[in-house]
Amino acid sequence: MVFPGQGSQSVGMLGLLGAAHPVVRETFQEASDVLGYDLWSVVGEGPEDALNRTACTQPAMLVAGVAVWRAWRAAGGPEPTVLAGHSLGEYTALVCAGSLGFADAVALTRARGTWMQEAVPVGVGAMAAILGLDDDRVRALCREGAGEQVVEAVNFNAPGQVVIAGHAQAVERTIALARAAGARRALPLPVSVPAHCRLMAAAARQLGERLRETDLRAPRIPVVQNADVCAFDDPEDIRAALARQLDHPVRWVEGVQAMAARGARTVLECGPGRVLTGLVRRIDRGLTSRCIEDPRGLEEALAGLATDTGSRVDDVGRASPALQIPRRG
Repeated sequence: MVFPGQGSQSVGMLGLLGAAHPVVRETFQEASDVLGYDLWSVVGEGPEDALNRTACTQPAMLVAGVAVWRAWRAAGGPEPTVLAGHSLGEYTALVCAGSLGFADAVALTRARGTWMQEAVPVGVGAMAAILGLDDDRVRALCREGAGEQVVEAVNFNAPGQVVIAGHAQAVERTIALARAAGARRALPLPVSVPAHCRLMAAAARQLGERLRETDLRAPRIPVVQNADVCAFDDPEDIRAALARQLDHPVRWVEGVQAMAARGARTVLECGPGRVLTGLVRRIDRGLTSRCIEDPRGLEEALAGLATDTGSRVDDVGRASPALQIPRRG
């Protein structure tokens, strides 16, 4: 199972699933008690700019992923053999793996969003997607476009799909270079925070300090983390990886490849948007990928998983081979 991060949110997300499965609304209410405002109302009614504020988006996406996970489990879905999350989604994966408490994660992701925005004020940073060039070419263009500023390749999402981040002017220069180099598309993303680059160093330090005060346990299910493509058992290693992730690249391609190489055949995306479902298909066409964001998706995932494994749904957890993801700690 994989969990999406910031960018997959939309006003009205999980509305149908929440109407059919009370645990979804209950999960959002738990989070609202921590945040001090009605998160379900913001998610369901907007306004869009409120939902898209980083300090709101991050807990909203965390809660959405946990809500889908709980609906899956309540419907009889088995525990998966391995978990991963894209950027912010890594926190969701750790909650579902039993490593990070839900209330702690809600507060932590709100703080993470606030620190990220404080580190780089609105208008100073930017991100852009570069499609149709290989990873090394994008890295080279970033070096050329940086000048005296920062721009880096930060999200390796799929073959030929890389996100860059840094100072807004440097990102603009690199977009122009990518277009001249024959990129199929090179377009700015609607975000104000240049995540996963060196400009996030101050936020990463603040996050690291907060994580030292946060209770973490060894995950019950391996979680392949973004910065290291490794599943850690030791809470200290998990803390360090979460802080490091903020100013280091998301190595999503390698993470999916690692899961596939060790036996994964079906990947279920828990949460709105279907972004990771599409990326998984581009990374490895041998993987079956499905998204759970509404009642139909949940039903199809339950039925499809039994078909994919040749087992009844309630036997899948026992029938699936154990994946030997690299683990440290």
